[in-house]
Amino acid sequence: MIQIAFCDDDQTVLDQLSALLEKYCTQRCIQIQCTAFRSPLDLLAEIEKGVRYDILFLDVIMPAENGITVAKEIRQYDTAVEIIFLTSSTEFAVESYMVGAYFYQLKPIWEESFFRLTDSVIAECCRADQRSLVLRCKTGISRIELDRLLYCEVLGRTLLFHLSDGGVLESTGSMDELARQLAPYEIFLRPHRSFLVNMEYVQNISSRAVTLTNLVQIPIPHGKSSDIRRQYLEYAFRRKQVML
Repeated sequence: MIQIAFCDDDQTVLDQLSALLEKYCTQRCIQIQCTAFRSPLDLLAEIEKGVRYDILFLDVIMPAENGITVAKEIRQYDTAVEIIFLTSSTEFAVESYMVGAYFYQLKPIWEESFFRLTDSVIAECCRADQRSLVLRCKTGISRIELDRLLYCEVLGRTLLFHLSDGGVLESTGSMDELARQLAPYEIFLRPHRSFLVNMEYVQNISSRAVTLTNLVQIPIPHGKSSDIRRQYLEYAFRRKQVML
């Protein structure tokens, strides 16, 4: 279920947004969980605790703290949430993009513009979910685009996600559960119980290891190389990448 949060110090605005969202859900036959905040500090406290929202409507001008500043703080914990600023003027548009905002909603809020923007941002969330993985990391909540994920490895209960730009993200979990979550994408191969590799980055498969394009070698258990090659070739044939 999509999680949406509204943050505005004006209760009238929050009531209006809640009513519009309720009407939107009825007309679109969709279920959305909504949480409203009058204080950005309360919102930040929830996000710091690890609560995740898919979409956040955030007022720009609030007594306690500027919305742009709040967004910068949120980005330290969550790089995946789609932020939409609530504002009476477009003067904050450029600044909003600096914190990775999706768009802005002008006040006064009209039903037509709210519905159109909500349609758009929900569609973006769905597209992102189809080709990405959201992780709870030591640094907060991050979204990994699967095309950028080279391989994963597990050390104890720590999952290490190695990215194409050389970055590494850490999370907690099991490789079995991760493999189950990624199985529908069909681009991942598990040559070893402790590793999961993106087949788009495979350079070579020998009897002992899978070599990736960054020259990292993933070990293959004894007697498993034929099965690993078969799985990779089946994937390559489906992608029409094999030439004989």
